[in-house]
Amino acid sequence: MNLLVSISKNIYPLDEKKMKEASQKWASLIHPPKSMGRLEDISIKLAGIYGNSVIEDSPKKCLLAFAADHGVYEEGVSPHPQELSRMQFENFVNGKCGVGALANFNKVDIMAVDVGLKGKEPIKGVYDYKIREGTDNISKGPAMTIAEAVKSLEIGIEVAEKCIVDGYKIIGVGEMGISNTTPSTAILSVMSGINPLEITDMGAGLNKNLILNKAKVIKRAIEVNNPNPTDGIEVLSKVGGFEIGAMAGVMLGCAANNIPVVLDGYISYAAALIASKINPRTKNYLIGSHLSDEIGSIEAINLLGIKPIIDLDMRLGEGSGAVLVMNIIDSSIYAYNHMAKFDDEPIGELLRKWGN
Repeated sequence: MNLLVSISKNIYPLDEKKMKEASQKWASLIHPPKSMGRLEDISIKLAGIYGNSVIEDSPKKCLLAFAADHGVYEEGVSPHPQELSRMQFENFVNGKCGVGALANFNKVDIMAVDVGLKGKEPIKGVYDYKIREGTDNISKGPAMTIAEAVKSLEIGIEVAEKCIVDGYKIIGVGEMGISNTTPSTAILSVMSGINPLEITDMGAGLNKNLILNKAKVIKRAIEVNNPNPTDGIEVLSKVGGFEIGAMAGVMLGCAANNIPVVLDGYISYAAALIASKINPRTKNYLIGSHLSDEIGSIEAINLLGIKPIIDLDMRLGEGSGAVLVMNIIDSSIYAYNHMAKFDDEPIGELLRKWGN
């Protein structure tokens, strides 16, 4: 708990002065005001996060992906075998899965971390931080103890800080865990007060009857555990997952170290809700990548106050959306650094009139 408390106390507001400097720089570049839209917003936000309006081109980037299994799987909330969690996580590090391929193309390093997969044998290339082999069934009681919830958060903080020491300046989050849309929806339902029947979706392929069963399981889990929606650690321990806690820890650790975190999809939204309950300032350090195709996504991002950069009807998870937008973030930085200024051009006055 000491690490978590220490980190949470060291999350500060963004540097408004540096954001103003970045905004003024954009205003000096040859284009109509605000015509680069959210590309301008990205680099302005980065200036506030870094506390520096000078931003290096193509900062070093990585994806921290966490995997765990879930006891609630036994309630029939996923159509896929639970063993798939472990099998697919192997592909995170060999580049064969969706996020692996996208990360290779976008030159993003992946650090894969096992925080709770079933099976004792280590996975080649995967870091072993296993808390235990899966959470307990949330429809019958808490997913984990408070101590385990704190441990999952502190694992995320520790891994994030290792990456920061290694020079990574932009960190994305990803996950793997069959049936983890169930605890994620439970978290969203608790935080928003919305009935699970209204925000439960197909996950990785449920039909209508199984979606209804999933919603009922989530409703029962909330009734059985009665988590306090204002207490992020309690919500995580009662209806969360180890990988969700670890992602939330990454967000807290990065925020305390002035490093932006690129969210992925629905599961990462749940993690962000946990992190923001622990320290609301964490939200300032988050960059939304894509709008997940899960039905509860709009409510989640509204609670977080973020606006995803792209919407491609994706629901894969893994971190696929996070690594996909890394090139867009790089494009924002490059334009910010390399566009000419009105005052530098022979026809600067004409361009300035065009810009106004």
